[in-house]
Amino acid sequence: MAKILFLVTAATHWTLADGFQQPAGFWAEEALGPYAVFKEAGYDIACATPGGVPPTADALSLTPDFNGGEEGAEAMKKALREATELQHPMRIEDVNIDDYDAVFVPGGWGPMEDLPDNAASGKLLTDWLASGKPISLVCHGPAALLATLDADGNSPFHGYRLTGLSNAEERQNGLADRAKWLLQDRLVAELGADYRESEPFTAHVEVDRTLFTGQNPYSAVPLAQEVVKALS
Repeated sequence: MAKILFLVTAATHWTLADGFQQPAGFWAEEALGPYAVFKEAGYDIACATPGGVPPTADALSLTPDFNGGEEGAEAMKKALREATELQHPMRIEDVNIDDYDAVFVPGGWGPMEDLPDNAASGKLLTDWLASGKPISLVCHGPAALLATLDADGNSPFHGYRLTGLSNAEERQNGLADRAKWLLQDRLVAELGADYRESEPFTAHVEVDRTLFTGQNPYSAVPLAQEVVKALS
């Protein structure tokens, strides 16, 4: 039976250029949709965060506005309560790659705060790439790849075709003008990624070798489905 590691932000805010701490965390849909896909496939799931801190779902991602109404919001909250593996994470440093078949990194604004410069996360993803096992990241999740840059500015993910939340989507989110940096810009300029995007907030998945990426929340479930296909 396959086992999936969820690598999740432990941040509860995203610090903007003016110093304001935007409440954040992981985006519920981007974690719980794939969680359901992997569970349906019969996979075991574990979770790791910086410091082993229990992750926080962005409160916005649990509201009716982002879940098609009250019924959808209640269903998302129920799914969050039932995803018990996400409530008891280990420290990233304690992960043994040999125990897992794939890693999945959900997005939300939280990853923009604590994953781009997390050395343990960067080492884990670098070693995972060398292992040949699938690496999957969605929306803001690819911010974690920035931690794989070494002191000379090189990353093993250089030149990989990938996607993640676009500048256009961040502008629609309303915080682009206040952000210290935008994900698309850094993936291209620093990581040297072959970045691809589709129309804002439409499902879009890129697969390049063992790297699986999704552009936005609507891409999370299709991304997980691609990982399941690869593991099958």
